Parts: sequence; C-alpha cells; structure tokens
Amino acid sequence: MKPRKVVHVLLRLLLGGLYIYAGIVKIVDPASFVKDIDNYRMLPYVLVTLMAAILPWLEVIVGLLIILGIWLQGSTLILIVLNSVFIVAISSAMIRGLDIDCGCFAVGGGGSQVGLMRLLEDIAFLAASCWLFAQSRR
Repeated sequence: MKPRKVVHVLLRLLLGGLYIYAGIVKIVDPASFVKDIDNYRMLPYVLVTLMAAILPWLEVIVGLLIILGIWLQGSTLILIVLNSVFIVAISSAMIRGLDIDCGCFAVGGGGSQVGLMRLLEDIAFLAASCWLFAQSRR
C-alpha cells in the first residue's frame, strides 16, 4: 500500500473515531452539554439547546461516514466547518478570559479547559480534515 493511502486510511480512522466518541459522550449527557455550550456565551439559549440536540448526532454520523469512506467529500467538508466553528469559539473564549471546559470530549466539568492546547488540537483536526477533503477530490 502506498504511504499516501496509509495516511489517508489512518486519518479517516482517527478523525472518524474521535468524532464518534465526542458525539456519544454528548448524547449520553445532553443537559451537561447544553451547559458547556452556554458557558461560551456566544448564542441565545434557544440556539444553544438546538445546537446541543443536533451537534452530537452530526458528529457521530459524520464520524461513521468518514470511517466507512462514504460521501467523503461532504463529510470532510462538514468537519472543516465544524472545526472552524470550534476554533472561533475557543479563540473567543480565550480572548475573553473565560475559564470553562471546552465540552469537546467530555461534558459537565469532566473535560479539558479551553486553552492553547485545545486550540492547537482543533487546528490539527482542521488540517487533517482539509487534507482528507483534498484527497477525496482526486
């Protein structure tokens, strides 16, 4: 197998698995996820609850599609948009000095704090998503 193909498969498995895990954690405890989103103080509460209801399922579905290699262009494009939004939200929280959990891979106070490491991780996920998107166009 060519090295590029190996990287492609590994990135699909990594990103897909991460998003499936992140979505399931939020699905299991939706009330805590609502609080985590609301802590960012970026959206009116009605949009917070709507986002908390939709985002986890979107993460699980997109993760599955990426792992399976189905609709790869569309699913990686969704990841690009999601990661861009996450980067903006985390950057905004950092600039405003909010000391909050990111709500990424754990909810209700059990996750990691918003900060430089979380921002760099999301930038890496964005780069990987962009690479997969570009490869899926070939």
